[in-house]
Amino acid sequence: MQGGEYVSNLENKLFDKVKQNSNISPNDIQKVADSVKQANFSDEKTVRDLVKRLAKLADKPISKEKEDKIVEAITKNNMPMDMQTLNKMFKK
Repeated sequence: MQGGEYVSNLENKLFDKVKQNSNISPNDIQKVADSVKQANFSDEKTVRDLVKRLAKLADKPISKEKEDKIVEAITKNNMPMDMQTLNKMFKK
């Protein structure tokens, strides 16, 4: 297996897992990824729109309080990078 094939296989498995767990298609993931490549994450409106869009794609309602916390963490560059802390943040 070539290096590129391995990455492609890994990406496909990851996309399959995401789709299985959240019902978000790989195409939707790609669209969101493309839209944030040049995004200004210090702009509250941009971040809030992205959070709402992701919640809608995942068909997961998000409370105003949770949305506010996520937006504030991202815009103030105070987003935790470890999975355990991120999971706690999103489950509150």
